[in-house]
Amino acid sequence: MAVDVEKGISTLNHTNGPPNEPYGRLFLRFLRFGFLAWGGPVAQIAMIQRELVEEEGWISRERFNRTLAVYQVLPGPEAHELCVYFGMLARGRLGGLLAGLGFMLPGFVLMFLLSGLYLTYGASSVLFQAVFRGFQAAVVAIIVRAVHRIGGHALTDRWLFGIAAVALVAELWSARFAWTLLVAGLTYVLVRRNLELLAVVLVAVFLVSAIALAPNGSDAVMQAAEVQMPGTATISQLLISGLRAGLLTFGGAYTVIPFLQRDAVITGAWMTNAQFLNGLALSGILPAPLIIFSTFIGYVGSGPLGALAITFAIFLPAFSFTLIGHQYLERLVQNPSIHTILDGVTAGVVGLIAATTIRLFQEGITSLPELLIFLLALLVIYVWKAKAAVAGVVLGSGLIGFLLFS
Repeated sequence: MAVDVEKGISTLNHTNGPPNEPYGRLFLRFLRFGFLAWGGPVAQIAMIQRELVEEEGWISRERFNRTLAVYQVLPGPEAHELCVYFGMLARGRLGGLLAGLGFMLPGFVLMFLLSGLYLTYGASSVLFQAVFRGFQAAVVAIIVRAVHRIGGHALTDRWLFGIAAVALVAELWSARFAWTLLVAGLTYVLVRRNLELLAVVLVAVFLVSAIALAPNGSDAVMQAAEVQMPGTATISQLLISGLRAGLLTFGGAYTVIPFLQRDAVITGAWMTNAQFLNGLALSGILPAPLIIFSTFIGYVGSGPLGALAITFAIFLPAFSFTLIGHQYLERLVQNPSIHTILDGVTAGVVGLIAATTIRLFQEGITSLPELLIFLLALLVIYVWKAKAAVAGVVLGSGLIGFLLFS
C-alpha cells in the first residue's frame, strides 16, 4: 500500500499547521522570501524560521530543528530545500514545487540578466574589467573565509583534518574527485571501526595511484586551464555538470565550487578562471543562494539555453529530495553509518575547496594592488557579521578596483 507522503508529514505537526493558501498566494509568499534572501544561508534560514515557525506556527520549533538537520546532512542549499518542504506542507507536491520556484526565481532572473550584460559589455569594457579585478580579489577572500568556516565545523578530529589534506594534494595532482570523495568516506569509516592501519594503507595506495596516473601533476592542471574555448559547452555537458554538482554540495553552497570549476575551467575549458571568479562575484551581490552562480557558468558555456539547463540540473536534487520522499530521508540520516561516511566525504570536500582556492588565488591575485584588496576584504569579512557583509565586501572591492585600475 502506497504511503501518502504529504499526510505522513502533516501528522507530525503539533501546532496550528500551515494555512491552506491558494497556490498563487503561496507562490508570492516564497517569491517575497526570494527577494529578501540576502546574507547567505544562515540569514535565509533565520528569515524562514522567524515567519513560518515563530510567528505563524506552521510547525513546532523542535520539528523545524529536526527537519533542518536532515537538509544539513543532504546535499543542496538548505534554505531552498526548506522552502520546498514548507510549500509541500501547505499544498502538497505542487505547493512544494511552487514554493521552491518562488524562492529561487528572483536570484535566477537577476543572474540571467547580469550574465547577458557581462558577456555583451563586460568582456570588452575597460571600466568593467577594472571593477571585476576588485571583485575577483574579494571573492578569493570570501572563499578563504568559507574554507576556514566549513573546515572549523567539519574537521573535528585529526583524522578528518588528514583526509582533507590528502584530498587537497590529490586535487592539485588532478586526481578524479569521485575517487577522492569515495576514499575519503571509506577511510573515515575504517577509522571509526578502529581499523586505522587499513585506513592508512588505503590513503597511501590512493595517493601513489593519483600521482602515478597524473605524471605532470599540478602543472597539467594549470596548462589545461590556459586552453580556453568559451561558449563551446554542450547542453548535455551542462546538464551532467549541474546534476553532479547538485548531488555533491555537502556542507554548504561553497562546496559546489571545486566541482563546477573543474568542469567549466579545466575539463570542459569553456570559460577562464577569471570569468569563474566574476560569476561568483555576481552571485555574492544578489539575493539568492550562492549556488545561483551556476546560471552564469551555463550562460558563458552555451548562452541562455545553457543557463537554463545547468540551473535546472543543479536545483533538481534539492526539489527531488523533498518532493519524492522527505520522510524516508529523515529516517535514513538517523543511521550512524551514514553520518560517518558523510563526515569523511565532507572532509574530502574541504580539501577540494582548499585546492581550488589556491588555483583561484593564482588567477585572481596577480599584482600588489589586488593583494591589498584581497587582504582588506579578508579582514572585513572576518570582522563584519551583518547580513549584507558579502555583498558589501564585493561591491566595496569593485569600487576600489574601479578607482585603482580604470
